[in-house]
Amino acid sequence: MTFDFSKEPGKKLLNRGMNINEKPLVSIVTPYYNAGKYFEQTYNCVLNQTFPWFEWIIINDGSTNEDDVKKLETLAKNDPRIKILNQENKGQSSARNLGIKNSITEIIIPLDADDLIIPTYIECVFWGLMCNEKYSWCYTDSLGFQGQEYLWKKPFSAEVMKHDNILTCTAAIRKKDLLEVGCYDEVEKHYDEDWKLWLELLSNKKAPVHINEIGFWYRRTDSGMGATVRKDKELLGKSNEIIKNVAQNVDSTIKAKEYYCSEANKFNIPENIEWDRKVFKEHNKINVLMIMPWMEMGGADLFNLDVVRKIKKNKYEVSILTTVKAENTWRQRFEEYATDIFDLTSFLDVEDYSKFISYFIKSRQIDVIFLTNSYYGYYLVPWLRKEFPSVAIVDYVHMEEWYWRNGGYARTSGAVGEIVEKTYVCNEKTRKVMIDSFNRKPEDVKTLYIGVDKDKFDVTKVAKGESIKNDLGIETSRPTILFPCRIHPQKRPFLMVEIAKEVKKTINDVAFIVVGDGPQFQELQIKVKNDNLQDTIYFAGRQSDMRPYYKESDITLICSLKEGLALTAYESLSMSTPVISSDVGGQAELIDEKVGIIVPLLQDEEDSLDMREFNNEEIMSYVDAIVNILGDKDKYEQMCKNCRKRIEEGFSTDIMIENLQNEFEWLMSDEVLKNRQQVSKDLRKYNALINDYITLYSEYELLENSFKDAYDGNTKNELMRLANSRWGSRLIRMAFKMKINKLFK
Repeated sequence: MTFDFSKEPGKKLLNRGMNINEKPLVSIVTPYYNAGKYFEQTYNCVLNQTFPWFEWIIINDGSTNEDDVKKLETLAKNDPRIKILNQENKGQSSARNLGIKNSITEIIIPLDADDLIIPTYIECVFWGLMCNEKYSWCYTDSLGFQGQEYLWKKPFSAEVMKHDNILTCTAAIRKKDLLEVGCYDEVEKHYDEDWKLWLELLSNKKAPVHINEIGFWYRRTDSGMGATVRKDKELLGKSNEIIKNVAQNVDSTIKAKEYYCSEANKFNIPENIEWDRKVFKEHNKINVLMIMPWMEMGGADLFNLDVVRKIKKNKYEVSILTTVKAENTWRQRFEEYATDIFDLTSFLDVEDYSKFISYFIKSRQIDVIFLTNSYYGYYLVPWLRKEFPSVAIVDYVHMEEWYWRNGGYARTSGAVGEIVEKTYVCNEKTRKVMIDSFNRKPEDVKTLYIGVDKDKFDVTKVAKGESIKNDLGIETSRPTILFPCRIHPQKRPFLMVEIAKEVKKTINDVAFIVVGDGPQFQELQIKVKNDNLQDTIYFAGRQSDMRPYYKESDITLICSLKEGLALTAYESLSMSTPVISSDVGGQAELIDEKVGIIVPLLQDEEDSLDMREFNNEEIMSYVDAIVNILGDKDKYEQMCKNCRKRIEEGFSTDIMIENLQNEFEWLMSDEVLKNRQQVSKDLRKYNALINDYITLYSEYELLENSFKDAYDGNTKNELMRLANSRWGSRLIRMAFKMKINKLFK
């Protein structure tokens, strides 16, 4: 997904009932000079912080606009953490130094009166310094907005810093290090004072921590300090001279602490840190912590999003921790419904995850840990149960995967089956696997159908606009098969190509639309081109709104090797589009002969995950199903009506959420609490063994990530693309002609 710059933090004040009366741990310092125009949004950003233990020192630097001064004074009265200091106009450096001088904490966060920070900013940079005692300041990635829109994600380089300021003015800085370098230089009123500060710190061998997350929003205006300096040649000349003088003292070899870090061979014991501060004034909701791998496009991820989106906000407070390095392209979607969202890989080493999670459980007074598809989370479960006897732990398994780690998450769920209170699955077939293959007790595994938002996925509510068929160059009248999925071996995209070839023999004008991307996307495009199917198979790429594609398609095709219960099947039926699916997971529990066709799976998932040759009988079963549905107009129209009815009768997300909330209520009962406390007591007998269990897994994950860093999973696909290109083909032919290949025998 493209980053949405319109989703600025601080557009509204959240008023979450934070515990603001504790002694502050960080000091925010903000110069204020006639800054009323944008200040309220900055004010909201600060008060919306998930880390409430701060003081905010605002220095009125001789403002001349009475309305701006009045706005500052009015807003400051609303929160006891805000202190206003007044001075005559001396510039930003002087104002910041006054704030630092009057601060009572050991961490300073300079923040200009028109810039923005995400709600988790202070908490992340605080932990960045807390876990890296040898480092002096901590900053995040940033972006520019308003006058210019861009994302600013650059690795730190002391050498580059000598001639180009790749950092912004906002970071968490240790006060002792600020004082050691003399704080901000007041040599000039207008110059790049923040750049000079970073160079002064570097000149004194003080290195930063770089958090790999966009936490700071830099407002680009013509009246900002940077713009003011760059528009005035005299000011720019003076500023450059100041920078040049201090830059020559910087040691280019200084390195930042970068994330994600995969340094292995540490074998640190997990740590349950001491923490007694509570984020909220009152514990008047059921506080749920979701531990998940990432926030990316996918069926399991949409389930997570639906939970966060639809759960009753007046009864539940949901927080999110992710444990796998990813782009998190859906993060902004999650941020619409949850505030406490932390990507652990962006600001912590794996060895520090347990510290932060223990802090998080205590500071949020977590009642329920809801685990879904996080390998680290599963291996942490015994330790969590041992250390937190009152916290309920449940998980959700979408499917078993025999081709991956001998069962995937289903296997790890089975391993902790005697520790978690309940495991939820998305279909009865997976429930049976959990019981028969992983020795789970039947009463501990419950089917909770995911469902679909039937109000959103309603063909009558899709706005009329440009036809997606027209956009792709497909005539409106052509019979159309939709293939929506991640382009991955699990989804068997190359089987879809073989099906398309055969269907074309019977229905010459048939069109297949592929929606999605993934590791095999480019290879699939090459295959389609090589087979001369460009006029039959069309690529739409990843789409944020699937509804127009369901609406304009006649059938949705799912030929996966493995599914739990495909979200695309739910969505398609809700949009009144029949589904043809392989008989995997719980597909047959949703799709019957009234709404589609289930096709027998004739491929062995354990031995042949990434196939290019397929059983002809299976191919023709799909072909017959497509031809059968499209060949009877009256039957097809009735099937479309049945699709919508099938969803309305029992497969909506509203039903799923209601059932999940009932489960969370049950987890709070005294009987269940007593049982988990007993399990915790029993586990404490094996304290060292359980500690070593997560220690060993942490080392395994570090080694695995070291391998991933060295070998990009897309390398194969890129080589395939190059090999099939015009120049690639020529080079390969030349190599064989010159017998170069024999050199490698």
